[in-house]
Amino acid sequence: MTDGSQPDVSLADTPGHSGRDAVVIGGGLAGITAALALADAGVRVTLLEGRPRLGGLAFSFQRDGLTVDNGQHVYLRCCTAYRWFLDRVEGAALAPLQDRLDVPVLDVDRPEGRRLGRLRRDALPVPLHLGRSLATYPHLSLAERAGVGRAALALKGLDLADPDLDTQDFGSWLSSHGQSARAIEALWDLVGVATLNAVAGDSSLGLAAMVFKTGLLSDPGAADIGWAHVPLGELHDRLARKALDSAGVRTEIRTRVTSISTDENGRWSVQVPGEELRADAVVLAVPQREAHDLLPAGALDAPERLLEIGTAPILNVHVVYDRKVLSRPFFAALGTPVQWVFDRTEASGLHEGQYLALSQSAAQDEIDEPVAVLRERYLPELERLLPRTRGAEVRDFFVTRERTATFAPTPGVGRLRPGARTKAPGLYLAGAWTATGWPATMESAVRSGVSAADAVLGALGRPRPRHLFEFEEAA
Repeated sequence: MTDGSQPDVSLADTPGHSGRDAVVIGGGLAGITAALALADAGVRVTLLEGRPRLGGLAFSFQRDGLTVDNGQHVYLRCCTAYRWFLDRVEGAALAPLQDRLDVPVLDVDRPEGRRLGRLRRDALPVPLHLGRSLATYPHLSLAERAGVGRAALALKGLDLADPDLDTQDFGSWLSSHGQSARAIEALWDLVGVATLNAVAGDSSLGLAAMVFKTGLLSDPGAADIGWAHVPLGELHDRLARKALDSAGVRTEIRTRVTSISTDENGRWSVQVPGEELRADAVVLAVPQREAHDLLPAGALDAPERLLEIGTAPILNVHVVYDRKVLSRPFFAALGTPVQWVFDRTEASGLHEGQYLALSQSAAQDEIDEPVAVLRERYLPELERLLPRTRGAEVRDFFVTRERTATFAPTPGVGRLRPGARTKAPGLYLAGAWTATGWPATMESAVRSGVSAADAVLGALGRPRPRHLFEFEEAA
């Protein structure tokens, strides 16, 4: 006992334990990944999560008999770390990838009425794989399509290691490379807003270049889209918990850490209500503001920089109709406030009618709007986009709001993002907001967990499990 009132538990005291142990604070994708990686290398791990579930901001909940995701999440074939995660929790078959990139893009703000275009790839090498799609993309003029090709080649030539890219905004770069406002809206922001959670003018050129170079200009299949055909909680909570249990990780939910500190021997003490955990290493896999509050003095040279990393919201609008109104699994929209629409009927467990989820990124202007206002705005827009909704009954309409869904990818954010290692021996950082080189995506979260685990294993003198780093070879 430490003070006569709460147990002092050392994981290294467990019979048969090798004497190396770690505590991972935070049960989102970053924390789950770090815990699995460390356990796979023979480290004894305790994972602590304050919420009643795992999965961080990619989770599910129950509403009137339906299983609802808090927001629509997708990944790309180039997201090799997240694909490793799916394999590790035995969930890859539940979140399959498209055979070939194919994005229906519907524009309703045209003189001739609704018009459907498609962004899809052919079985050709880069950049020819998108050539036919761009050449026939009806939402841009012939001159704008040609200009997109020239800008893409210029983008491909950028050096992602150049720190100056982080100081510039993507919108200005696009304008300086001949991109019209229409081209930015109908192509660059169509992709960029969904992946960066910001319009081009508010995005770091470095992050935007990384997204487009990696997703569209690296490998023909890099941008093929995958998404969960089951509730996210099935992947990020149930299957993740099963994998953690099988790996021997002690997982504690509803357990909020109040402080972390080191003793005179350099071992870490993690304080939770009613218990004190001691470990050789601690991974802080929590949002940047929470990490700032838990960091001991001297762990970072400028800890206040964590508070300078802005956040950006995502709004999700959920509509349940009494009949089928959409025949596609998803589509993107132009000429309307609606951005992306996904069919979540089967995944939610709905047996009659159809359930659509509208994913609205960069939603600063709408995140606090009352539900009634959003209903009045979005139902007529869906009628413009989907004629079959005009005679359908709306059985349910609700919204989910993530006010701090991602870090804001603003110019200059790169210098604020810390790496996995801190100046405090044995203390490491993980989270999509850390310096992964990626925007705030599931891929970034998993990569950060791997980086933190790799740093821990190096400090503990443990070999890296080869299977954990296979995705780096595929990247």
